[in-house]
Amino acid sequence: MSLPTAVSGRTLLAISGARVRIPDPDHLIHLQFRRFAGCPVCNLHLRSIVARRAEIAAAGIREVVVFHSSAEELRKYTAELPLEVIADPDRKLYREYGVETSPRALLDPRGWPAILRGVAHAAYATLRRGQAAPPIKPEGGSLGLPADFLISPDGRVLAAKHGTHVYDQWSVDELLALVPAERRA
Repeated sequence: MSLPTAVSGRTLLAISGARVRIPDPDHLIHLQFRRFAGCPVCNLHLRSIVARRAEIAAAGIREVVVFHSSAEELRKYTAELPLEVIADPDRKLYREYGVETSPRALLDPRGWPAILRGVAHAAYATLRRGQAAPPIKPEGGSLGLPADFLISPDGRVLAAKHGTHVYDQWSVDELLALVPAERRA
């Protein structure tokens, strides 16, 4: 499958009801493909994004996060997430961007520390804060691989990363380093 080098204009509907334009004429878009609603590892990563949200916004980046779960299922886990969250239970966007599933998502030892940290945090959040527990059998399965795309206002894909295991995605520092110099000024 050939991966996109540019994206055509479209409007996605976030689970909040907001309309999200891709590309965005005023911002870079960091289009993140995560796994399923309630994924402890995805939530671990998204907390790092939220913690540095002001820095990301100052770099001219708008965060858009896609999950292969229904909007109803996502609302259980992302109601307080201050990011644009897109439900893609049929995986249309996943196919378009070449985002795959694989047993190596969970079997690669490089992802195991993040799995342990994510599960521990999810258990704490469930027991202490009453958050919904991660699903035992998530919609769309648990073998999804993460992917990241940085899309310019004119629709060019400036950078892309297809993860090889469950926690193989851009860190905030890696994302910020990808911002073109002319946009950092």
